[in-house]
Amino acid sequence: MTDQRIDIIEEDWLNQYGLEVVERLLWEHSRPKFYDESGQEHHHHIYWATDMYEHIGKGFGFFDEIEIASVTGKYRTLIRPRADKSKEEQLRRTRDKAEVFTPSWVCNAQNNLIDEAWFGRKDVFNTVNKNEHTWKAIEGKIEFPEGKTWQQYVYDTRLEMACGEAPYLVSLYDTTTGETIPIHQRIGLLDRKLRVVGENVDNSTDWIYWAKVALKSTYGFEWQGDNLLLARESLLKTFIEYYADFATSHKLRYKVLRKNTLQTAAYIISWNIFQMDGVTKALPMSGEHEKAIAQSQQSNLFGFDEPQETPDNMNEIQKKRIYVQVADWYRDGEANHGVIEFRRI
Repeated sequence: MTDQRIDIIEEDWLNQYGLEVVERLLWEHSRPKFYDESGQEHHHHIYWATDMYEHIGKGFGFFDEIEIASVTGKYRTLIRPRADKSKEEQLRRTRDKAEVFTPSWVCNAQNNLIDEAWFGRKDVFNTVNKNEHTWKAIEGKIEFPEGKTWQQYVYDTRLEMACGEAPYLVSLYDTTTGETIPIHQRIGLLDRKLRVVGENVDNSTDWIYWAKVALKSTYGFEWQGDNLLLARESLLKTFIEYYADFATSHKLRYKVLRKNTLQTAAYIISWNIFQMDGVTKALPMSGEHEKAIAQSQQSNLFGFDEPQETPDNMNEIQKKRIYVQVADWYRDGEANHGVIEFRRI
């Protein structure tokens, strides 16, 4: 039975954190900003990139951007985590969209291998019971090997490819049972960075600084817009919950982050958890040739025919794609970060 708390309700976040936070979680940065009739600047939003919602009507097609109105009001529970979906809906997502389900214990085992290589030893963050597919967090402060520091660990880049709801990055709940995972038992790559931050600073200013560094060094990309929004929300909720835990354990006066801090965190997440076709390194089906295929609904096993690139049309297709841009956080200084195409990295 799933824990109802795993489903983040955007309308509740609007009331609690404000419009700007939710708006930033929808931003898409690879297309240029635009202006309305009054001259006000706007960002494009991530788009659905799936036909699963088109039956609802206008605004829910493949290339329609996800608006706040699309996930609030009567649509407040439209986007739900996989564990909160019916078995039938889960199977449909796997069949139609090649959506892969990864149990939390598998994510933990593979994340442990990354840390084993980085630290040069096993069982850095938790020990595993392989027979029962469970784990137990290591007690006490994480020790770092000679020649390496906790700051280096927080800065070290992590990327989850085709991240879905980002179970390798954050682990708010067990993807097998749908039950909430206690914060001190979480296994995601960002969870581990934030644990390290909390163990090595003693005030809110330093925590916020290093937690932002952790966000800036944590990346993921996903095709489908609904999954992407869930992933972004999960990272922000993780950021919020780790601060509350830190503030409580250190008996800080303020246990809730200010809205401007949340806005900054949401901005970082909007850059680092981005919409992309992992094959083309562009926005999904963004080339005119590809867009025509998507709109004509020529389905194959994965939902759409793959665009046929030949020597005659390859340059034409590539020129019309919208290639994904990501933040280069430290190129021009933290206050004015650089931008680079993902395919150039």
